[in-house]
Amino acid sequence: MRPLSERGSASVEVAILLPAFIMLMVVASFVGRVTIAQNAVDLAAHDAARAASIEREGDRAAAAATDAANDTLDELDVLCASRTITPDVAGAFANTDFGPQEGAPPVVTVTVECSLNFVGFPLLDFTTRDVTARYTSPLDWYRGRSAG
Repeated sequence: MRPLSERGSASVEVAILLPAFIMLMVVASFVGRVTIAQNAVDLAAHDAARAASIEREGDRAAAAATDAANDTLDELDVLCASRTITPDVAGAFANTDFGPQEGAPPVVTVTVECSLNFVGFPLLDFTTRDVTARYTSPLDWYRGRSAG
């Protein structure tokens, strides 16, 4: 049996520690969601750049990059309040000669931006968090190029 001076001390300890434990869980879920989203956006940028690098024409490359990034983000269930996919393919498809060229190899760069929504998270004083990834892929030399 406990002495009378310690009676109710467990209730005080719980009342002090419970808010800290709840805040720890909220922060852990926030960090986890941002980390998972960052990994998904990185993968989407990689997939988009690779999809664009194997296309034969600039317009098709931009469309393939956008489709690949959207497919990856949808497949991984990333809930973006807004997403922006920016393929930079203009310089890669400027030369219409076939085969390897002198100088630096042509590259395709894709930037994927995702704005995460945190409206439902308690104790956080912001509603969105932006996650961005950029990936550059050289054009695949073994794919054919169109003559114009």
